[in-house]
Amino acid sequence: MRIVYAVVVFALLAGSAFGQTAPMQKYGDPDPEKSRTEIEAEKQAEKAYQRSLSNVPNATGPVDPWGNVRGGDAQKAAAKPAPAKRAKPANPSN
Repeated sequence: MRIVYAVVVFALLAGSAFGQTAPMQKYGDPDPEKSRTEIEAEKQAEKAYQRSLSNVPNATGPVDPWGNVRGGDAQKAAAKPAPAKRAKPANPSN
């Protein structure tokens, strides 16, 4: 009998949670009509986006955000070539 009660409680909770979801647009459905306020809001958002892009400075060279932390020696160390590989001995011992 406990199982029946548990199933009923679960069904009631799941039903109320399912009812709170917003309806979604299905594949192939036409786009809903936008109101005048939504169209104006989109235009203003696009203008604000374009203004914010104009505030970003143009990058003129390579950017190294960790350059101050590493210092100048790290760049020299990174430029060193890798050490040459050792030659194999003529008589390999097993």
